[in-house]
Amino acid sequence: MASDAESLVLSHDPQHPANLICTLCQKFYTHGWVTGTGGGTSIRHDSHLYIAPSGVQKELMQPTDMFVMDYASKTYLRRPANLKPSACTPLFYAAFSLRNAGCCIHTHSISAVLVTLLCEASGQADVFEIEQIEQIKGVPRGYGETRKGNLGYYDRLRIPIIENTAHEEDLKDTLEAAIEAWPDTYAVLVRRHGIYVWGKDVAQAKTLCER
Repeated sequence: MASDAESLVLSHDPQHPANLICTLCQKFYTHGWVTGTGGGTSIRHDSHLYIAPSGVQKELMQPTDMFVMDYASKTYLRRPANLKPSACTPLFYAAFSLRNAGCCIHTHSISAVLVTLLCEASGQADVFEIEQIEQIKGVPRGYGETRKGNLGYYDRLRIPIIENTAHEEDLKDTLEAAIEAWPDTYAVLVRRHGIYVWGKDVAQAKTLCER
């Protein structure tokens, strides 16, 4: 019989968070977003946070590799002995607590990294702005109860950029500050590093990340 900790991740349901994270990361690997053990994903489900571990090949993860945290107390209910907790955990938690997100995705997308360098070179280092491109029509205008449809082709999408740090967990304060300063954003770019994207659920976070 599975232990209480094992029962949090052992499920035949493909929509179970432990299984979904594995499926998502396998797909993200094909995009070149989570290569070399980089990146990660976390899902909030009821009172639990499911979090991909650090330092593993994300396309090879198994459901039993997942860390499970109690949302209220921030204590681990499941902590695989042979794996490390994700350094992204405080940043995932910021999206859950400040945005009431259901899923947060972190990738090392080369496009995301390059756009932060282009913004830096152009002298507009703290925000990426773009308009008249088809993909932004899938991005909501406003967040949560303030949402008013999606952006239009002639609207301008703005995504804040924060500076990278030597240790990922040290990004927490600047990420939280960016979320507070940009109440309509669904993403934050990290210069020379990648991007954090969140949504009300897995489907929204995934499609926004792809856009």
